[in-house]
Amino acid sequence: MSKVYDTSTAALVGLCRNGLTVMSGGFGLCGIPENLIAALRDSGASDLTVISNNAGVDGFGLGQLLETRQIKKMVSSYVGENKEFERQYLGGELELEFNPQGTLAERIRAGGSGIPGFYTKTGVGTLIAEGKEHKEFNGETFILETGLKADVSIIKAWKGDAEGNLIFKATARNFSPMMAMAGKVTVAEVDEIVPVGTLDPNFIHTPGIFVQRIVEAKCEKRIEQRTVREA
Repeated sequence: MSKVYDTSTAALVGLCRNGLTVMSGGFGLCGIPENLIAALRDSGASDLTVISNNAGVDGFGLGQLLETRQIKKMVSSYVGENKEFERQYLGGELELEFNPQGTLAERIRAGGSGIPGFYTKTGVGTLIAEGKEHKEFNGETFILETGLKADVSIIKAWKGDAEGNLIFKATARNFSPMMAMAGKVTVAEVDEIVPVGTLDPNFIHTPGIFVQRIVEAKCEKRIEQRTVREA
């Protein structure tokens, strides 16, 4: 059975439902699966729990799902670029499980590696540590963090082949490789699908065994914060 789908909408058929837990790759607007996010929005699935470093910006990326009120809970690290995110959270309309960025990445990696939990010093003595198990190692206090998994992971890559082998480009290789491992079903959006055997095995970042569906889709390549020198 082919893993390749013609459209982002087709790539999500049978996967979208209310109450879904979704991992969405990317950092800011870099490396986000924007076409798959739009297809998820159009599916109408609600009460979503979304695990992502951030929630895009107002009106774009995951920000679209906030505007349509399809997200019930965010598991995130950075929330500073989305005013709607801020408004919903402060208004009690959106649940937020806040994580230090490195902790979030490790929780995803742990979930994909079959590790139920790990201890870290990050967050000890802060609000992050409230309600979590504390344990001492060599005289220092650590807190227990649990691994994260998802029903569906949607990620963005630079190149992929029909077997789902993926290569990410530069800083777009952030959360996506570990999210591919942590999703029950992983759907990859790529800039280009190349023939099987084209990709050098030494440079494949995510093996196809972790990817169930793949779709070629073009993106806008927006700039989140444009900073230029004064004339």
